[in-house]
Amino acid sequence: MALDNPAFKRNSAFSSQGAVAAAQDVSAQQLQEMYNQPATLPNRDLMTIETTLQKSAASFGLLVVGAALGWLTAESLPFLWIGAGIVGFVLALVNIFKKEPSPALVLAYAGVQGVFVGGISAWYELAFGGGIVSQAVIATLVVVGVTLALFASGKIRASKKATKIFLVAMIGYAVFSLVNFGLMAFGATDDPFGLRSVPIMGIPLGVILGVFVVIMAAYSLVLDFDFIQQGVRNRAPRKYEWTGVFGIMVTVIWLYLEILRMLAIMQSSD
Repeated sequence: MALDNPAFKRNSAFSSQGAVAAAQDVSAQQLQEMYNQPATLPNRDLMTIETTLQKSAASFGLLVVGAALGWLTAESLPFLWIGAGIVGFVLALVNIFKKEPSPALVLAYAGVQGVFVGGISAWYELAFGGGIVSQAVIATLVVVGVTLALFASGKIRASKKATKIFLVAMIGYAVFSLVNFGLMAFGATDDPFGLRSVPIMGIPLGVILGVFVVIMAAYSLVLDFDFIQQGVRNRAPRKYEWTGVFGIMVTVIWLYLEILRMLAIMQSSD
């Protein structure tokens, strides 16, 4: 597939939805409302690690099914995964700003976003080959696994200072992504990655940014794990397990898309 294919160019816009949606971490007000819930709820109605893991597994299972559909139809029905990217972004915003978590909306996000992820992965594989998708999947699993292990061992924790730095970095990255997309949309650059292809000391800017974004995504996972841990400790209602599931799902998808793009930039610069 030609790199200047319009459908392929759109991935820059849609893949940035991960960066925007990654700011979905529950606000202080939502946390306060959650922790102010009566502490007399029966145990069966409280958050637990086990049931959160079960819901996470179900959600990611649905995402994989959607990804298989998107992969198989990517070339014959490109509008399907592109449309799924738009719908997934809308569902992400709805879930972020909804006062209480909705299992149906979280599962809908998982399925629709799965179609988008599968479709855009197929386009990357067609454009760059070399097993780029399998490399991105493995790298994503490694980052998630290492982050979870470090969090579980207590070697890494969320802090107010680190979270402030994370939020500032997120805003800066979001602004860069919007500017970059605007330059590509208005024809200021014909490179499929825009400013990300600009070399800095011989290294594409997208690769340098990609490393920092992977670190940001890893910290976002820490925030997601911390939310679940605090919810269990504070005996929060079980419905907030879906908030934790949604947060992890958004972060993992964002992480995967960023790694996929970084690998593509590295290959295109060879």
